[in-house]
Amino acid sequence: MRRWAWIMESAAVACLLPSLAAPASTVNTDSERCRTGSIDACYDAIRWKPSDPSLLLSLGDAQLRANRTKDALRTYQRVAALAPNTPGIGAKISALEAKSSAKRPPANPPLRTASADAAGKRYSNAAPETQSH
Repeated sequence: MRRWAWIMESAAVACLLPSLAAPASTVNTDSERCRTGSIDACYDAIRWKPSDPSLLLSLGDAQLRANRTKDALRTYQRVAALAPNTPGIGAKISALEAKSSAKRPPANPPLRTASADAAGKRYSNAAPETQSH
């Protein structure tokens, strides 16, 4: 009796599974909208096909048009990891990396100049021993 109950339950779940999947028309519509530039449509399409390099490339292009360069760089890097032979992906990554490195401030702060040392000013919280508070 328990075996039949399990079979009937499995059959009921199997009947419900196709209804849980996204309709093909929704996925295709989101894919087309993604390729035309809508970031939200790209996220919707990628939700159904998370490893599709063409959708990710379209998402990166849409993010770049929206001035979200850091997000676009991460997306392009993901495309390069999934499909390294994608035409133009290396050039896009290089251009965005060069653009982001140009915006960064210099890594080392400017050195102190001799004129600041010559002024003889001391900035310290420690007072000389001869001075009382």
